[in-house]
Amino acid sequence: MNRESIRRFMSYPLVLSLALAACAPAATPAPTAAPAEPTAAPTAEMAGVELRWRTRPDNKEEADVYAGISDQLAAKLGLTLAYEPGGTESSSYQDQLITEIEGGTAPDVFWIPGTDVARFATGGYILNLNETAGGFDQSAFYPGPMFHLSYNPENGQSGAGSGALWGLPRDVSTFGLYLNLDLLEEAGADDPRELAAAGNWTWETFADVTAKVAALGGDKFGYGGSAWWGPYGTWINSAGGSFFTEDRKGCALNTDEAKAGVSFMQTLYTSANWAVPYGDDPEAVFRAGNLAMFQNGRWATPGVRTVEFNYDVVDLPNGPAGTPGNWLFWGAYVVNAKTAHPAEAWALVQALTEADIQAQVSASGANIPSRVSQDALDAFLGFTPPTNAQAFLNGIADAANPTAEGPLWDGNWPQVDQVYGAGISAVMSGERSVDDFAATICDEAAPAFTK
Repeated sequence: MNRESIRRFMSYPLVLSLALAACAPAATPAPTAAPAEPTAAPTAEMAGVELRWRTRPDNKEEADVYAGISDQLAAKLGLTLAYEPGGTESSSYQDQLITEIEGGTAPDVFWIPGTDVARFATGGYILNLNETAGGFDQSAFYPGPMFHLSYNPENGQSGAGSGALWGLPRDVSTFGLYLNLDLLEEAGADDPRELAAAGNWTWETFADVTAKVAALGGDKFGYGGSAWWGPYGTWINSAGGSFFTEDRKGCALNTDEAKAGVSFMQTLYTSANWAVPYGDDPEAVFRAGNLAMFQNGRWATPGVRTVEFNYDVVDLPNGPAGTPGNWLFWGAYVVNAKTAHPAEAWALVQALTEADIQAQVSASGANIPSRVSQDALDAFLGFTPPTNAQAFLNGIADAANPTAEGPLWDGNWPQVDQVYGAGISAVMSGERSVDDFAATICDEAAPAFTK
């Protein structure tokens, strides 16, 4: 199945559900729904079993949510559970996990980004849960993440009969722009939400809003995004470019479309200096009240809810390709290949992905449930602030479809990420021209696509 087929396969049921969700009543429904797959009931063998588990929360508020969930599930499953918050948005979180697995000190269950499933699976770092899970119903979750989580690299098959199950998806998310409404008003800029509602939220109007805020001077900025592949990738996607060739076996950052995305981004950071300097933490600037538009996923909401200014969220602007270029982010709970308790670890993975637990995470503001559940989507729209929660769902229902975060089975994603990221950083710092980047980046990345 090629990349485009995967995207179409993934998006259909989700877009249908989101279309229905957009018509849901405004009243906040109960944040629970019956799970499609019951967690294994506590057994005598579970009593006294101790498991450690880890996620990578975006902030303390999100970490507190998972700590509370850990206490609930310990009582429910009859296990002794220890929750460990990992690092922030960088590959060092995954690198540390691998070091700990190799050293025998890693948690029994942990969350990893969708991009890293292939790396952990082919490296023997996580358990193939196919036999442990038995006849588990994979259709309870959206098919995009499950395609990769059930992909067997030995036979090239995916799905219930592939012989592989690497974990279960925790949630999904897209990017939005968190808005400091007070700062936008101070700058006399148009309200991006109104521009989006009028169908006029484009790179051009985005640039106008960004410039007006930056014109305030001092420590005020119009736009900020973190220095990792997600934020810079949206500009490439929305220009019609892509990280990879259609078969996902090679670099595609040398196309005119990708070059256009990088060029627009360079204007924000280097030519016009409208953005928080590339590599600085934009979340801290936003929470301090000095940033008008902060690009991040739904997972940033728990932290944003602590600010003292008026805020909301809006869709990413449409680029030359007529799309915001959004990603469908997802991550999975997986089991350490060296765990001494595989059955209990699988029970924990199931419990962590039940509808009621996902609803608690959504209620905190962090992410969208990964289960195919209309109740879950209806509930998500009621978990405010921000008021415009629909913006995140719009990112998934985008007519051009978001680009699904996915593991690189034919290549080394950490190496690709490192080469791409270093190239982008050099352009944004003014050390490298866009033309030089486009001319050489795929040659630099080529070794990472060779198995």
